[in-house]
Amino acid sequence: MYKIDSLTDEQLAGQRLMVGFRSKVLDEELRFMIEKMHVGGLILFKRNVSDPSQLAELCRAAQALARENGNPKLVISIDQEGGPVARLGPPFTVFPGNRAIGEAGSDAAATEFGTITARELTDVGINMNFAPVLDVVPHGLDSVMADRVFGEDPELVAHLGSVVIETLQANGISATAKHFPGIGRTTVDSHVDLPYLDVERQALDSTDLAPFAAAIRSGVEAVMLSHVVYRDLDPAWPASLSAIIARDLLRKTMGFEGVAITDDLDMGAVDKHFDVDAIVRRISDAGIDIALICHGRNKAEAAYEALLKAVRESEEARTKATASVQRILNMKRKYMTRES
Repeated sequence: MYKIDSLTDEQLAGQRLMVGFRSKVLDEELRFMIEKMHVGGLILFKRNVSDPSQLAELCRAAQALARENGNPKLVISIDQEGGPVARLGPPFTVFPGNRAIGEAGSDAAATEFGTITARELTDVGINMNFAPVLDVVPHGLDSVMADRVFGEDPELVAHLGSVVIETLQANGISATAKHFPGIGRTTVDSHVDLPYLDVERQALDSTDLAPFAAAIRSGVEAVMLSHVVYRDLDPAWPASLSAIIARDLLRKTMGFEGVAITDDLDMGAVDKHFDVDAIVRRISDAGIDIALICHGRNKAEAAYEALLKAVRESEEARTKATASVQRILNMKRKYMTRES
């Protein structure tokens, strides 16, 4: 496994990118991003999958190319929550999702989901799951997350979420708690535009933040930040670009030492309001480790160039980038040592 001081400037920049791509095979687009941009991770969607053997070969080929080019092993991630958000359908196991687990209040169901999902992901070369959802939906609210959450009780969400996290990670898959600091109260879909929430910090502490505190105690490897402006926390920036939320709240106050990831930066909540240079400056200042760009190669290239420029021109930016990449490498040592 690579040591931080052995990485080039190009690798320091690229390791902080997790990118989506269009193909089911190792095509020119994916090859370019691995060879020339040194990306640290990939995210898979239904568009990348036809069957388990094809998916396993895609992951194997991508890992082999990273290795051939002297890059650390790739994080290969997917949204396999169960229920309405599951990128892998039959013959992979189809689970009813968090809502059903929460309504049953079933540790056994949470454990079964984590165990089987981890095995099936590992078998095809995926090493990170963007799950579980730890958002809490208040009773009676028409939330955009209503079908994806365990429920409205923070203690229930915290408990079942921790069971999923511990089970996934005990079976070799890095878990991701999302969407910090909680989007259960939102009615505007951040895929479309930027939501704003007027909720006092005290209310967040007792509800939305409780499951994330439990996840941190359970050793969750990654936390995904939401594209929501929480006016009482930071009126200027969404959580995914906020030093107040990511650095001060998540890391300093709540003690999270793992990998912080933005939600997809191609979503309307960010894409309509912030340019790439501003995004890169903000995630660097906030101590956010990975920029997730799911659909746009042009944006991914622009982000890579901005990250590389920052590393080369500013010692402060280099120091922050080094800290982020060290956290990424720490996670890779735990979950990405198996040969593909």
